[in-house]
Amino acid sequence: MWEAWIEPAFKARAPRVVKEARINVDGHLVPRPDGGNQVGAGMQASFKAKVGEYLAKYHEAGYSAEAQLRAMDEAGIEISFVYPTQGLYTASIDDLDPAFAIAICRAYNNWVLEYCKADPRRLRPVAMLTALHDPALAVKEATRAAGLGMRGVFIRPNPVRGRNLDDPIYEPLWTECERLGLAVGVHEGVGARLPTAGADRYPHFLGSHSTSHPFEQMLAMLALIGGGVLERHPRLRVAFLESGCGWLPYWLWRLDEHREKTEGVTGEPQLPMKPSDYFRRQCWISCEPDEPYIREVLGFIGEDRLLFASDYPHPDHKWPDTVEDARALPIADRAKKKIFRDNPSALYGLS
Repeated sequence: MWEAWIEPAFKARAPRVVKEARINVDGHLVPRPDGGNQVGAGMQASFKAKVGEYLAKYHEAGYSAEAQLRAMDEAGIEISFVYPTQGLYTASIDDLDPAFAIAICRAYNNWVLEYCKADPRRLRPVAMLTALHDPALAVKEATRAAGLGMRGVFIRPNPVRGRNLDDPIYEPLWTECERLGLAVGVHEGVGARLPTAGADRYPHFLGSHSTSHPFEQMLAMLALIGGGVLERHPRLRVAFLESGCGWLPYWLWRLDEHREKTEGVTGEPQLPMKPSDYFRRQCWISCEPDEPYIREVLGFIGEDRLLFASDYPHPDHKWPDTVEDARALPIADRAKKKIFRDNPSALYGLS
């Protein structure tokens, strides 16, 4: 895909898929095959075993748009906002040339727009904006994406070049996303060449994957709320994706408690509202249907902030039963309607 869609100036450097489904980007392999980010041949074999016969037919079809639509039909999904797997890694290299990094994003965004033309009503593209190496270039790509009709962008929670998401250098990006009404999806993926919670101490998938997703989201939420981004941008819409939701009540409670303890303390962030109130005002979080604490999460944050996410075609889910599992949740039908339809519509500005 990258060789076909990247601009001519970068074609000789286009990311290329190599062995074990890794991508070679300027000599860097992603996902990383070493250290705490290890997702090697064993994981690839495990993935193939877990997808089984059902997903195998879509895998063999290269996950084409037509295959995506067939899978949606079988699971009972009307509309899908399309996020990538490889796209989470390809520009997520800390020392990547900024111009090349944003060119990778442009290539993906042009490709996914074409992909979704198979059925523009049901397939909705989300723009790749993981190249935060030069925030000014990211602002330009966000503006271009909105002009092409995209309703959201996705970023990673990890620091890029030592900067958290509340770094002042990102203020123009948040201003532009707020102005354009672009939803910002925060999406982790273990294996990037960026600082990653857990990956610095666990040399296996169990440790790195189970920690990186929720812990990086916690840190991103801390930056966006504790760093005052949501205070300064009250109309910015943010979603925390593919990390489950069971950790959310504890984390917001802890942030609320620490805000109270540090109120008026010199050098500490001073927020006019509780962190949990910022979340309830302008954030969403996705859930996995087999999570045991969804009712408790709903009780804490209300029904308007939870999203259904299939995570197709990853082996974390139980395809095609993931929708039926969600429908069987022991929660009110009113809440299910919001999780399935109303809340994602609000996030992406469809309502």
